[in-house]
Amino acid sequence: MNKQNDEEYKVADTRGRFAQAVRSGRKVNDVDWTNGRIILSNKRVVMVSNEGKRTIPLSDVEGIGGRFDSSQEVARVSNYVSLRLGEEVFLLTSEHHDEFRTDLYRAFLDRRVIYARHPAVAGGVVQDTEFEQARLKVEPDGISVAQQSGSFVRLELDDIGTLEEAERTVLDEKRTVIEAEHTDEDGTSVQTYLSGEPWHVAVIKSYLKQGQKQTKGSIELSESEREVLMALYSGVSSFEVPNFLGMDVDRVEETFERLIELDVLEEVRTRREVNLMPRGRNIASEAMNEQ
Repeated sequence: MNKQNDEEYKVADTRGRFAQAVRSGRKVNDVDWTNGRIILSNKRVVMVSNEGKRTIPLSDVEGIGGRFDSSQEVARVSNYVSLRLGEEVFLLTSEHHDEFRTDLYRAFLDRRVIYARHPAVAGGVVQDTEFEQARLKVEPDGISVAQQSGSFVRLELDDIGTLEEAERTVLDEKRTVIEAEHTDEDGTSVQTYLSGEPWHVAVIKSYLKQGQKQTKGSIELSESEREVLMALYSGVSSFEVPNFLGMDVDRVEETFERLIELDVLEEVRTRREVNLMPRGRNIASEAMNEQ
């Protein structure tokens, strides 16, 4: 797993529309969508129309984004993807946009050799693990990471909690690292660290950020509600929370009810067993860091 796959292969070939929204660092005021063919490979994006062909090497892309409504003409299009290349921004869309968006991320990330450390943190405790080479596979609902040691990690979009960038030492070299919080098969909060070339990191972060949209936003919680979240985050079972915190059972039940309504907890069984949602893990993590 020590070499990238140099063989070029096609990922998708579809009809769509494309436009340039920023040229030489300036917004294009008269953005004009062009109908044509969009070809995706593991090395490039090719936009073909009656006016000619434009090729974008994937390694030139510094980021993938969503909306970039530089004009009313652009704003009228409901779904598109923006590609940022230095002082240039290109917009692409397709009839089957969700499928096209996944294919675009597959072109960038599938089979790529990156560096992964898992679990870097488990239950809030730093683990004695090291970075190792790994391969990625993009799916509509998440990313699978196959590590060289044989372990397999799955990061589901709707399970992503915090998503941070940091500079860390990766195999004796300083690199930008994505620190993604999610849960493992046992429901324990863990962090997986992912790194690679700068454009790998930018695209991985862009893809995983899709799962963060519902976990953001401030919520006013009482001290006792924060204590309940921290207890759950630390691994205390929902049945043990009253004894662990010295709280009345009915009060804990009422707290669970409110946190479920806020999408901070999810009810697992009717006997009031609960799991932390990504938003809840974010809040608990922040609360513990403030201690």
